[in-house]
Amino acid sequence: MKRLLFLLPVAAFVALVAAFVMGLRHDPSHITSTLINKPLPQFVLPAVRENQGLASTDFRGEPMLLNVFASWCVACRLEHSLLLQLKGQGVTIQGLDWKDEAADGARYLADNGDPYIKAGNDKSGRTGIDLGVAGVPETFVIDRMGRVRYKIVGPIEARDWDNTIKPLLQHLRSET
Repeated sequence: MKRLLFLLPVAAFVALVAAFVMGLRHDPSHITSTLINKPLPQFVLPAVRENQGLASTDFRGEPMLLNVFASWCVACRLEHSLLLQLKGQGVTIQGLDWKDEAADGARYLADNGDPYIKAGNDKSGRTGIDLGVAGVPETFVIDRMGRVRYKIVGPIEARDWDNTIKPLLQHLRSET
């Protein structure tokens, strides 16, 4: 009986270590979204800059990216140069300025370059909540019918673009 009492805490410790090891193998940037293969929620957002705001109806006709960013987001600055490169390659990117003042978002884009066709301000964060946004940056791949096809949490890196997002956009463009 004493031996069993000794082994019980040891077994619990081993199980806890195994659970932590399994958790370390999980990539938090690949969180599945309940919106995959579903239409974007309906929204209409005011403009971040002088151009038009952003609405869910803007996501029709061609596959594109929806990038959720904020002027206060440090990680957004990490992916910003890649977004500018993608814009230069002809990738259509729409922006959603999340939980931010429109003037701060506009200043961020003026200072760092603007990769977005349109950018809407979601000051309240309500649209982000409807999209399942947990933090910024997050990027959604949207098909020509306005359906979410993929979501990446965190800054897009070159390998994400090359291995996942670019092939998916190419596939979506070839669909009829």
